Amino acid sequence: MSTGKKVVLGSLAGLAIGAIAGILTAPEKGSTTRKQIKEKGNDYMNKLKSKSGEFSDSLKEKFESTKNDAENLADKGKETYYDAKKEVKNAAANFKNDITPNKY
Repeated sequence: MSTGKKVVLGSLAGLAIGAIAGILTAPEKGSTTRKQIKEKGNDYMNKLKSKSGEFSDSLKEKFESTKNDAENLADKGKETYYDAKKEVKNAAANFKNDITPNKY
């Protein structure tokens, strides 16, 4: 898990704990307090889902970018291979012509 994710998750956990502690110490009726806890929990869950979705989208974009880079690199490698193969064939043909005696 990356440091950034740890910081975000730690911050969200700290906020949730602080909000719950604040609500529990508030001088309100139990039903009101429970309602507030539920609402805050839903808010934090929605924020977490949103951040998770953003992170997932970011990973998908990075994966696609890396995949495209790898495909481009593979294409360049193939091109270099075929160019080298052609050069070797030409060099072999030239060598063969150089060592074959002329018949006049």
